[in-house]
Amino acid sequence: MLDTRPNQPLGDEKEHYWLVQRMAQANGTDLVAAVDAGLLTQADWAGMVQRCRGCQWAEGCQRWLDRPVDALRETPEACVNHAWFAELQDWLRE
Repeated sequence: MLDTRPNQPLGDEKEHYWLVQRMAQANGTDLVAAVDAGLLTQADWAGMVQRCRGCQWAEGCQRWLDRPVDALRETPEACVNHAWFAELQDWLRE
């Protein structure tokens, strides 16, 4: 999927690493299991963080993740890694 939004400065690497981790936890994607199964390379994981760093929805993501919810949630469409999370979830279910 091609992102045609204008460029913006990249966010902090650590902050976005944790946003990707928190989003995976919120939507039930086990990133470590995906790496262990060979479904997600370290380069793929780094790419997810890099895409997150450039996402214009990062503040919305932060608010979405901060809302207390006890159950797993669908990844918001606004998440630049939405397709990655969906694909990994499908692969992990097989």
